[in-house]
Amino acid sequence: MSLTALADLVSLCKRRGFIYPGSAIYGGYKGFWDYGPLGVALKRNLKDAWWQTMVTDRDDVVGLDAAIIMNPEVWRASGHLDSFTDPLVECKHCHQRFRADEPTQLAKHEATHDQPPAWTEPKKFNLLTEVLLGATEPKSKAYLRGEITQGVFVNFAHVVASTRIKIPFGIAQIGKAFRNEITPGNFTFRSLEFEQMELEYFVPPDDSAAPKIFTQLQAQRLDWYVKLGLQASHLRFREHQADERAHYARLATDIEYHTSFGWKECEGIHHRGDWDLSHHHLTYHDPETNATYTPYVLETSVGVDRAALFFLLDAYELTADRVILKLHPRLAPYQVAVFPLLKNKPELVKTARQVKDRLKANFRTAWDDRGNIGKRYYAQDEIGTLYGITIDFTTLQDETVTVRHRDTTAQVRVSLAKLVDYLNHQFKA
Repeated sequence: MSLTALADLVSLCKRRGFIYPGSAIYGGYKGFWDYGPLGVALKRNLKDAWWQTMVTDRDDVVGLDAAIIMNPEVWRASGHLDSFTDPLVECKHCHQRFRADEPTQLAKHEATHDQPPAWTEPKKFNLLTEVLLGATEPKSKAYLRGEITQGVFVNFAHVVASTRIKIPFGIAQIGKAFRNEITPGNFTFRSLEFEQMELEYFVPPDDSAAPKIFTQLQAQRLDWYVKLGLQASHLRFREHQADERAHYARLATDIEYHTSFGWKECEGIHHRGDWDLSHHHLTYHDPETNATYTPYVLETSVGVDRAALFFLLDAYELTADRVILKLHPRLAPYQVAVFPLLKNKPELVKTARQVKDRLKANFRTAWDDRGNIGKRYYAQDEIGTLYGITIDFTTLQDETVTVRHRDTTAQVRVSLAKLVDYLNHQFKA
């Protein structure tokens, strides 16, 4: 399948209610996006799938939901006030600012001027977003978190004490983060407000064992994307060289997705060593060996918005007569849609409503009675609904319905008594 043009997906997302520009009625606000009814459902399903794999299905991982705003000393201790930066340059002709490490964007901007390129020397730009707190002046300066990770570390001792969990173990979290991005763009790929899903996995400070667990995490995380429908050929690992790693990283690998605008990071997998816990002056006492040490931390960090974008890009397919969003049924906003053949026939509508009520106890179920049946099929194809269930006059006679498959358009008749079992079997196939 050819790579989806970003403009095509942006149009679909707005038209069908996945993603809208933030504050659109006032001209928008660059770097911020609002998720519509279908986008909210997609993100929820994506987060649920991640949580199921990373927390629910495991005995060695617990969850956390830390505050977005923390004591500013957290960011000082973690090194973010000094090291959480991007290189910034300013165009001397128009004074617009860009990241110095993105040559394609710089060249694109240079082409907008008739004059020779002229840039300032790169400067470090801190990405933390400042906020002012307090009811009276002077207010106290704090920061919106630039990553959700530090909330795990500052709660490390609380989690150990309250759960009695033993190393090796992980703490997982899903939450919002904020960054003062210099050049947000490529739809939701780089935004100032975004959501992360992270696992911080604590292991003994063993320099031979930790890299092996790190390698296992890589394979597990790549497999997760493939099982949820991303084409393996559109994914790759990219190891960070020593001079590009974050200040805390001993090892760093990105899972990248191949987009129409290049290979882009979807998830980072990092060996953080003992940087974080040591800088927060935290240790672990092993009750079995009686040893006290500072654990190593192995991290997987997924951008929810980026992952959602890549699943949408990968699922988008344009045929001769329709657009199909081939989302995995675990991610699709709706798994099935129910249609009365004609909405002005009360007997069809009544039966269709009964079918919908029966199905929605087992599946995410949509209702659609607008226009002719062909247009309704195509509309559901476009939002990723895998099966369309049509209630027609034959249904009233023999209690069977037409079940149509999104990708193949194949149709079969299934009895109402067996419909739930049939769909369950198809989703597991």
